[in-house]
Amino acid sequence: MLIGLLVTVLGLALFEAITSIDNAVINAEVLSTMQQKARKWFLFWGLLFAVFIMRGLLPWAIVWAAVPALGPIGALTATFSGDPAVHAAVEAAAPILLVGGGTFLLFLFFHWLFVEPKNFGLRGERFFQKQSVWFFAVVSVLLAGIVWNSLQIDPMMAFGAVVGSTAFFITHGFKQNAEAEEKKLMQKGRSDLSKILYLEAIDATFSIDGVLGAFAFTLSVPLILIGNGVGAIVLRQVTISNIDRIKKYRYLKNGAMYSIFFLGSIMVADSFGVHIPEWFSPIVTAGVVGFFFIKSKREIALAK
Repeated sequence: MLIGLLVTVLGLALFEAITSIDNAVINAEVLSTMQQKARKWFLFWGLLFAVFIMRGLLPWAIVWAAVPALGPIGALTATFSGDPAVHAAVEAAAPILLVGGGTFLLFLFFHWLFVEPKNFGLRGERFFQKQSVWFFAVVSVLLAGIVWNSLQIDPMMAFGAVVGSTAFFITHGFKQNAEAEEKKLMQKGRSDLSKILYLEAIDATFSIDGVLGAFAFTLSVPLILIGNGVGAIVLRQVTISNIDRIKKYRYLKNGAMYSIFFLGSIMVADSFGVHIPEWFSPIVTAGVVGFFFIKSKREIALAK
């Protein structure tokens, strides 16, 4: 039991850290233009906000929304409760939550595969990027298939899938806007306060990927808070120390996106009743990220 919890927390921390690399790069670039006092304020208070507000309250709010009968305290302690009624309520709502989160992650992966610029780490990635016009067709057919099959089981599952796709397009819009805002912030004359507010907003947007992906590991809000919190702390340390070194590992983003694909697939399969052991998600994440880390390290060694 203890080993299983530890594996879950470590998997969550790794997933949060690796999927937040883009966020860390943005943070580092904006922080480099700020005064020392403002940097310290963001790295301390911003960390508290990132860990306890976004990565704590967001999964709690999602579970509470999925199972409103639990109430606020029940949503927090549901998976540790010994009450059979609580377990039954969570199990009944889990497919809705999982199919929504899984749809979001699959949309995220296919957008990266077809549309986003990348370092090509595997054969076929260059081909898919040349077919970027097919992104909307692929995700539309995917959503139609998930919704159709969900309707055969529970209409609320179909609604959950639609919510997941909607969440993707909303957060994607915010991220696109963030790229434009970052260019403005890097110009002279912008106050440190405006930069801090921007960093908090972009951190909130980027945290959604990690929070939704966390449900592939566990439905326990306390474990998500601990695991994602550790990952967020690691990213803050990277932000202020070794961000240039991290950038040299060219394929870490690839590892993050392929792990997102596997976790999204796991969540959708689980929502349709396919039993997948809890240890599987952390192992898959570690294996995929480890593969691309080694690939990046070998390329660095060859370049020397």
